[in-house]
Amino acid sequence: MPLPRSSLVSLESTPYYHCIGRCVRRAFLCGRDKLTGCSFEHRRAWIVARLAKLAEVFAIDVCAYAVMSNHYHLVLKINTALALAWTDAEVLKQWCELFEGPLLVQRYRAGETLGTAELARIAEMTVVYRGRLASLSWFMRCLNEPIARMANAEDNCTGRFWEGRFKSQALLDEKALLSCMAYVDLNPVRAGTANTPESSDFTSIQQRIRSEPPRTQPIQNLNSAIPKLLGFSGRLDDSRELPFSSSDYLQLVDWSGRAIHPHKRGKIADDLPPILIRLNIEPVHLLRYLNRKERGFVNVIGTTISIQTAAIALGRKFLKGISAANRLFPQLH
Repeated sequence: MPLPRSSLVSLESTPYYHCIGRCVRRAFLCGRDKLTGCSFEHRRAWIVARLAKLAEVFAIDVCAYAVMSNHYHLVLKINTALALAWTDAEVLKQWCELFEGPLLVQRYRAGETLGTAELARIAEMTVVYRGRLASLSWFMRCLNEPIARMANAEDNCTGRFWEGRFKSQALLDEKALLSCMAYVDLNPVRAGTANTPESSDFTSIQQRIRSEPPRTQPIQNLNSAIPKLLGFSGRLDDSRELPFSSSDYLQLVDWSGRAIHPHKRGKIADDLPPILIRLNIEPVHLLRYLNRKERGFVNVIGTTISIQTAAIALGRKFLKGISAANRLFPQLH
């Protein structure tokens, strides 16, 4: 039985989450259907463009993404501090970037004079909208629903497009975050649809390698929109950016991509990236994780201590993943 989202998302444990959206019956989201010959490649741009828009509106940062033929992967960071820092007027402005809003909100934003009761109601709605703008569920809802409507309209059909609700995994520490981001960015290489990270279209790793500047102007052309990605700081005490350096991350992705290449599967380079040593990540089990052979993680990914701490924070006696954590992130003795 699926667990309620509130029992899977705990900001006390981590702001980082791996989210997966998959098409119903694994139908084609993008790519070319070999049976019908129909191409759905243009839908990849739909996902990336919508992601770019939501990254501008929500207090949620995009760390990594990969759009595949029948599913997509995201690594997101919930930026609660940003949501709390917004003024009430900024909250309403952000929300109305996506939704028209009730007539009362429209009147308030237009500068009309409102009564005491109406202002009190505006304050109540602002609290609700502030929470939604830092909500993983609302972010994914605002991503999936428009794509489903556009795809169904294009296919001239109705009904469910996505395979139920999205799946999410909490990334409890920097080791889990690093491993999961590499897993997401290397999805096309692992699937055999790209030979290198830089040739992996519609992925965050290709975007980072090309170093395209974030687009701050209003989105006019959906095909040209790209999401603003969370940057690297290389410092564990920096909560505003990713806690490792860009060079370390690109080096790890490059090494991992070579090791899981179809013609070099399982072959580990002699000189391992220093970051694996510093973070005490087991290379063999990292490759198994990147190849989806490490299936021990379910709702959370992290070290043994991180998983145990998260279980306490969520009021649970147990969270599956301890054995996988011991293999991938062995404890120092």
